[in-house]
Amino acid sequence: MTTRNVYSEAEIQVLEGLDAVRRRPGMYIGSTNARGLHHLVWEIVDNSVDEAMNGFADRIEVIVHRDGRLTVADNGRGIPVGIHPQTGKSTVETVFTVLHAGGKFGTGGYKVSGGLHGVGISVVNALSSELEVEVKKDGGRYVQRFRRGVPEAPLQRVGDVAPGDTGVTVTIRPDAEVFKETVDFDYPTLAERLEELAYLNRGVHFLLSDERSGRREEFHYEGGLRSFVERLAEESEAITPPIHFFGAREGMEIDVALLYTTAYQTTIRSYVNNIPTHEGGTHESGFKAALTRVINDYARRSNLLKDSEANLTGDDVREGLIAVLSLRLVEPQFEGQTKTRLGNSEAKTAVEAFVAEQLATYLEETPSVARRIVDKAILAARAREAARRARELTRRKNALEITNLPGKLADCASRDPEESELFIVEGDSAGGSAKLGRDRRIQAILPLRGKIINVEKARTDKVFANEEIRALITAIGSGIGDKLELGRLRYHKIIIMTDADVDGSHIRTLLLTFFYRHMRPLIEHGHVYIAQPPLYRIQQGKTVRYVYDEAELERARGEMKGRGEIVVQRYKGLGEMNPEQLWETTMNPETRLLLKVELTDAKEAERIFDILMGERVEPRRAFIQENAAYVRNLDV
Repeated sequence: MTTRNVYSEAEIQVLEGLDAVRRRPGMYIGSTNARGLHHLVWEIVDNSVDEAMNGFADRIEVIVHRDGRLTVADNGRGIPVGIHPQTGKSTVETVFTVLHAGGKFGTGGYKVSGGLHGVGISVVNALSSELEVEVKKDGGRYVQRFRRGVPEAPLQRVGDVAPGDTGVTVTIRPDAEVFKETVDFDYPTLAERLEELAYLNRGVHFLLSDERSGRREEFHYEGGLRSFVERLAEESEAITPPIHFFGAREGMEIDVALLYTTAYQTTIRSYVNNIPTHEGGTHESGFKAALTRVINDYARRSNLLKDSEANLTGDDVREGLIAVLSLRLVEPQFEGQTKTRLGNSEAKTAVEAFVAEQLATYLEETPSVARRIVDKAILAARAREAARRARELTRRKNALEITNLPGKLADCASRDPEESELFIVEGDSAGGSAKLGRDRRIQAILPLRGKIINVEKARTDKVFANEEIRALITAIGSGIGDKLELGRLRYHKIIIMTDADVDGSHIRTLLLTFFYRHMRPLIEHGHVYIAQPPLYRIQQGKTVRYVYDEAELERARGEMKGRGEIVVQRYKGLGEMNPEQLWETTMNPETRLLLKVELTDAKEAERIFDILMGERVEPRRAFIQENAAYVRNLDV
């Protein structure tokens, strides 16, 4: 027997203290990329916000320093500085070095909190190459420093402070050995979260300073969630005023704001103790159930919905809705440390009862607003039924049957989705070159005539009645919306291949809008790509090169200079390439460049699509003016 096969007591490792965090950081902060880096900040800020939620702080400041460090400071009560009875060390050191040590587990420290598990600040300490904590409490100023979670010295009192001057200041330097991708904090990411927290914590001042750029902002909203929904509706046209309910039910604080717009999409943001619950949960289910029931009841009582008509569905009553739901409760049950979904069953009962009661009263007292909400929901129901009929026309009987595929689709021979690719090509000219140049075994070509419908401005029935959209849905084969099944997907690579000009960019944006709004799982699972055709063909004698941007063109010219005449051809359309060139540059899996479409920030994607593709002109004009300087390769 070799020693390699021995399994004895010596092989069992015991990771003590914070060693487990450094060995498996992803278990505690999700990842070690930019998202995980910023999770460090959220853990510190959450502690400060817990002080604010419980009425002990009204000012939280975040500072990004020039040297890569970051500071979070609050004017809360300050961490206790005395010796902890269980550890024999200062309570400050205990909190920063012991997992599951914090004021969130008993009933004395906090009434409600977001940092439920008590691992936050100790995890931050373990993953920082340097950390310094300053506590102002009981008339003294106390400081302790750590390196990768290990204290340099015990907590020390270094001075006095004025009576009543309290708070905690934490400064960290993320460990580059852990965060190998980046240790640079992103200002927009920090600003978005602090702005969100300011809406959720009415009256609290959040300050953000960046010493690298000199930028400084303060977020403070006395309007709370009412201001939040107004901000979320800036890119849309509102058809109701903000509707706001706040109260307590079954020991929970429930804060809800909503309004309706002319848009067809739904935006619901939900939070528990300030933690975003991106995957919803019981509180969000209760809100949706109350909304559907109350609007149906009102529509029946007001004779706006006839006895012969079916009830409005949840999707019907939520069309055009923008809502924010914030719940505060003592012992939230989250699914995992990342806290993306609430599991408390009592939250559904409490939220549903509270929202139903408040909304029913509001609709009775404001019949003009109620009528606008119901009318929009009824129109949505009619459009849903029309969309269902149109969708049936695009649905294949089963995944293997191909007799219903669109006639203009040049399908591939392979029936293995994992190796099959669908190129969505602009126009018949490029489609012809693509059909001739492709690998017929694995590559299918679907040419589109002109620009598809802008799904951001159209109801679903109009979307599914569009001939180009129907051809696209049928060719892809996965179904659409809530009926989409990835197992029925006919191609695992769906590649948008358009011209490198204004029209091509517009078609690409329309297609991406369609995929984002109606087939989002294709993006989320990495099935949507954008082809990268070259912009230029450079020839010198018998040598031919293809380049993809202006900078590469200039480098190529410099390398070829002095060796003969250089002929440069600018491709304005894919149709200008012959089939061999198109294959060589854009379609050959061995040599092509593909850009995978990824959804790294759903909220930002939602906002951008609303601005660029929505009804209102003013936000779009402002966006173009702000970003005009960054445009490249714009054909005039």
